[in-house]
Amino acid sequence: MALSLQEKILDPNQGVYLIGTTPPKSGTEQEKVKRIATKLLDRLHEIEYDGVVVYDIQDESSRTNVPRPFPFKETVDPCEYSRLVKSLSQLDVITYKSVTQRDSAEFTQWLSTTKQEFGLNNLVLVGSPSSQGKINLPLPEAYQAFAQHEENFFLGGVTIAERHASKRNEHERLIEKTTQGCEFFISQAVYNAQATIDLITSYARTCKQQGIEPKRLILTFTPCGGEKTLQFMEWLGISVPEATKWRMLDADNTLSESIRICRENLDSILRSCAHLDVPLGLNIESLTNRKEEIDASINLYRLLKATMELTLAEKQIA
Repeated sequence: MALSLQEKILDPNQGVYLIGTTPPKSGTEQEKVKRIATKLLDRLHEIEYDGVVVYDIQDESSRTNVPRPFPFKETVDPCEYSRLVKSLSQLDVITYKSVTQRDSAEFTQWLSTTKQEFGLNNLVLVGSPSSQGKINLPLPEAYQAFAQHEENFFLGGVTIAERHASKRNEHERLIEKTTQGCEFFISQAVYNAQATIDLITSYARTCKQQGIEPKRLILTFTPCGGEKTLQFMEWLGISVPEATKWRMLDADNTLSESIRICRENLDSILRSCAHLDVPLGLNIESLTNRKEEIDASINLYRLLKATMELTLAEKQIA
């Protein structure tokens, strides 16, 4: 019998391979939303994957004074889109949820609706992108409300290696979020391998010191098709080293070069962290709706999954 996504995430001997996607823009007709979801899944029919991550897009303009390279557009409710993708694919989904817009009572009601009406079980709660602006429900309070809710969910959290590079405490956040119920973590897109290596190393060492088992870290990778996408990546806070930036932009084919860089980064992370016993996974996304970048994300998925599977096989032989 095939393992569920939850079982795979909890079993350190299993690989976990996900595809990340964003719901269509708000106001899209229901039939068109279904066509978009079907088209996505048709693109994925030749690859084996464990589930789909559906993001809850926030307007992150409060985080930076730099203008957003692409205009912010509200999307279809992530729960509605998750239910549709789950129904069409017959695979598990992980649904992101920004918690800041609702107060505690409204969030508690949202949890009930998510389970009872939408039939969703796998959640990643996301806090405010900055301390600026109105925050009705801080993330720690959302975790408290979550813990008191009568429904059972499989909870994940977000991890940001760039935050560790500047504050040196992201590993402590992971451990704290674990005490608040998180069973896995999904990273921001990786273009700075060393920042991710430093985070995994700090996390592994602290877990060992405290006698606790590390949770699975699912690493996100995304292709970059050009300068506009790169600007968006940097606007989102993704760390792109200077040499990596020019290597992509000066290449004959930026998209192909970005895939090579992602492969090298994953190789570096796996080599550096193989001895740490932190279970890893992959989440591949496209940051834009450009066809060439979406197609490239599928090629990237194939390449990185093969890389990860080889490492798992070598580990089991050892």
